[in-house]
Formats: sequence, C-alpha cells, structure tokens
Amino acid sequence: METESEPYVRLATLRQLHQVVANLNTARSLADTLQTVADGIVAGLGYELACVNLVRPDGDLVVAAFAGNTAAEALITGRVGSRTSWERRLSMGEAWGELRFIPHTEGWVLLEDDVPQWYTEGPEPRFEDEWHPQDRLYAPMYASGGGRELLGVISVDKPRNGRRPGPWGQEALQMYASQSAIAISNARLRANMQRALVRLEREQQALRASEESFRQAFEYAPSGMAIAEMGGDQHGRLLRTNDALCRLLGRPASAMRRYSFADLVHPEDIGTLLRTSAEGGRAELRLGRRDGTYVWVSLRNSVVADTADGPRFLLTHVEDIEERKRHELQLAHRASHDSLTGLPNSAELRARLSARICERPQAALRQGPGAAVEALDAAYSGRPAYGYDEGGGAGRDENGHRPDRFDFDPPVPAGGPFDHHVHAVAPDSEHDDGTKGLAVLFCDLDGFKSINDRFGHNTGDAVLIEVARRLTTGVRDGDTVARLGGDEFVVLADGLGAADAADLAVRLRNAIIPPIRVDGRAVRVGASFGIGWAVCGMSVEEVLQSADQRMYIEKRSRAKVHRRAG
Repeated sequence: METESEPYVRLATLRQLHQVVANLNTARSLADTLQTVADGIVAGLGYELACVNLVRPDGDLVVAAFAGNTAAEALITGRVGSRTSWERRLSMGEAWGELRFIPHTEGWVLLEDDVPQWYTEGPEPRFEDEWHPQDRLYAPMYASGGGRELLGVISVDKPRNGRRPGPWGQEALQMYASQSAIAISNARLRANMQRALVRLEREQQALRASEESFRQAFEYAPSGMAIAEMGGDQHGRLLRTNDALCRLLGRPASAMRRYSFADLVHPEDIGTLLRTSAEGGRAELRLGRRDGTYVWVSLRNSVVADTADGPRFLLTHVEDIEERKRHELQLAHRASHDSLTGLPNSAELRARLSARICERPQAALRQGPGAAVEALDAAYSGRPAYGYDEGGGAGRDENGHRPDRFDFDPPVPAGGPFDHHVHAVAPDSEHDDGTKGLAVLFCDLDGFKSINDRFGHNTGDAVLIEVARRLTTGVRDGDTVARLGGDEFVVLADGLGAADAADLAVRLRNAIIPPIRVDGRAVRVGASFGIGWAVCGMSVEEVLQSADQRMYIEKRSRAKVHRRAG
C-alpha cells in the first residue's frame, strides 16, 4: 500500500476487501473455501505470502492452504503444529486488536518449535516500521458466538509495500479473518449437512432394500407368515398374512384381517396359544380352515420391539405339520392297536384298565350307597367323618385313617388321602342294590382253531376281523373292545349292573354266532364269555385273570355241541 492516509488508497483497499470477501461465499467445499481465504489475502490485502492453519478435531493445527509461493506451499502444506506451540505464539509479541505481531527480535525463540514455517533472510530494518523477513503476523479466526472457539490461524508475510501494516491495514486483515471464520464455519456446516444427507440417503436406501427384502421373504415364503398386533384393544388381530397362510387355511387375505389366531385356534389349544403369544417361542396347535376342518401347525412367534415404546407386534411363522402329526398318530395307533383288527391291543387295554382302578381294597370302599354322601355332609358341617379327628395327629387310627386329613371315602388300612378318584366297585351278583361297576367281559372264540387248521390263516384272519367288527357294533360309544391276543377279546363296559353285564354277554355271543362268509365259504365260530369286575384294590392282571377264569367256567358248563363251529 502507499501512504495509508490518502483516501483514495483506503477506498481501493476497501473495494479489494469487498471483492475477496465476496469470493469466500462462492467456494463449493471446505477445501475450496480454505484456498480462497489464502488467495484473497494475496490478491486483496497486499501480502505476498499467506497460510491458513486449520484446527483439527484433536486440537492441533494443520496447514490446510497456502498462497504466494509454490515452493513454500509444497514444503509445509499438510504439516501439523501442536496446539501448545500455537497457543504460545498467540500469547507472545504485540496484540493489535485480535491480531498478534511477533517482531524478529523476539521470534528467534520460535525457530525450533514444531509449527510449520518457512525461513527467509534479510538485513536489519532501515526504519522503524520496515518489515523484516522474520517478522510474524497472525490473525486468529474464531467461531461466531460468545465461546470464542478457535477455528484456525491465518499467517501472512512480506507486505508488498515493505512496511508493517498500519491501523487501516490491521483493521482490514482483522475484518477479513472474521469473515473467513464465518465462511469456514458455513463450509463446514454445508459439508456436515452433505455428509448427513448422503448418510441419510444411504440409510434410507438400505431401509428400503431391507423392507423390500422382508416383503419378498414374507410374501413368497413357502410356509405361512403373519403379522399381528400386540397390546391394546386389538391385541392379536392379524394385520398382514402371506399367500401361503391364506392357502393353508383356505381364507382370502381380506378375510384374514378380520380374525386373530384366537378366533382360529382349536378350543383345546387356546391355552397353548395364549402362552405362546405372551412369551414368544414355539408351539404346536390346530388352526381352523374355512371348510370347518382343523390343520396341525407349528407356530413360532417373534416379539418385534421398539426400544422406545416396547413391544409393537408379533411376527408369526406358521408351518404345516399335518403330515408329521398324522404320521405320529399313525405310529401311536400302531403301538397301541392290533394291526389285524384295528382294535386296542393288550398294552392299550391294560393302560385303560389301570387308569380306572387304584390300590385301595374293595372292603374299604363298600360301606353302602350313602357313605360318600355322609362324608360330604360331614366335611361341610364340621362333623367328624370316617374317623377324622379335629385334634389331628401324625399317625393313623386303628382303622388306618390319617387324623390330620380326611376324604370322602371310608378309612382304609393302607389307603391314601382324598384324591378325586371315582372308585370302581363290583355290583352284588345276588342282590341288585343299584350299584354300577366297570364290567370286564373276557371272550374266547369256540372252534376257531379248527377253522385255522382246515382253511388256513387267511380265512382265520378274515374271521377275526369280522368278529372284531361285530363286537364293536354291539357295544356302546365309550366302551372298549380290545384284542388280547390270538382268538381272545376283552370288552370294558362301564356303568353296568350284574344283570346288565350278563345281558351284554348274551347279545355279543348272539352277534358272533351267525355264519361268516370268507371266499364264498360260510364258516361259524362260537364264543364263551366270562364276566369280571374292575375293582379298586385289584391289579390289572388280577382283574383279567378273574374274568378269564369265569370264562373257562362258563365254557366248561356249556354243552360241547353249543361250542362247535365249522
């Protein structure tokens, strides 16, 4: 600059300052903005060299832009100076407002620190304000606001007029540093916004790709999928179902949205469904089809949760396991049923019989028709019943009863406490007192061996199948017809008196006697029945043995002619 007191010089400088400040706002990136800051000092403020040092996230300052000398630019651009060294420089020398000037007489101590710098030699100043090559002038750039956050430092060198800047030059540099700080902050903001927008776009693309991937996986899954509400008044309502689930249940997607799984599940499986819906996990249950039938499915729930609001909905995978369940039932049926006749086999017969009797002896159970009623009245009226002693005791009384507990049955020598079991008793065969029991009819075919020997096992098998059919037809729903083995069958009929059991045996014998046609040939078998009773206190084998013995007694008592077959 020339003489700064001349108005036209100040006006020209102001025009140049206005132009370079305007250029700051045209830069498109942070790097362009930093280089524009350095170039503006050389172009508009009358310095031959300018360097922009930018504060990094770790606090140190890096040379981010240089203008005026390509050799010096290559030497120091990208180099880093520590924050400590910069703070030392900004506290030395003379404060010119916000600027910091360090004359060459003091700056020699800085030659060995880690701040990037260039070295030039020159003679001692000839007059007071002449610029020395080792003079240093810094213009700190602070973020707008009251925090005075340091953004960077502008370093300048070699004024073109060879003089230290006067008040007007100092003011111009300080104003430029302030505008540069604003431009750098704006550039950073734009860069952060651009990065955020790019990141947001990538996240949205990833979300769209994830949603599309989920949609395709949901819609085209080979097994059923459903999304249901969780919580609120509409808990469990189906929001979305895929084609596989709609096909499985024979219902359109529009109709499925009117239901919840609770509306579709088999009544016996509702408890299993509720536990699975509340806890997530897996369950096997039956869902209703549109035609009224039920299909076995494996249902797996995943609780999809929101970190802020908690559980949002249930993602349910529904797999058709009808074939597997059918196979399991077939295996169970084969294990418990006779392969020839389809009747329950010996093991299943014993299991059903065992479920009806307990270990209590019959004598302790037969106290007359009103015994159970008396015990019930006593229990609710506070009267002692069947030896119950309100005083209590640790042991049993002389009748075998535990004084500290009572049941509705009379005291027994070795019985346990009340167990909700309906005890099986035998009706009186001589006097009909109205007692009903579980009749065990042991059936042995007469003349079957001769049929097997004369006509072969195929004919014998056909006879057994037909006898099984006739026996099953002759009993009530709920009664059991089982094949014990060979030509022996057993019928369990509950709720019969002695006369009822005898009548049933006659009806079944009469149903067996008519001829059976096999391969165009008529064959006949007879049948002997023994009637036993399942009674608590007896074992299963004792019950069957009792009925078997009565059958042999009945067989021997009948004339041989009535037992022959052919």
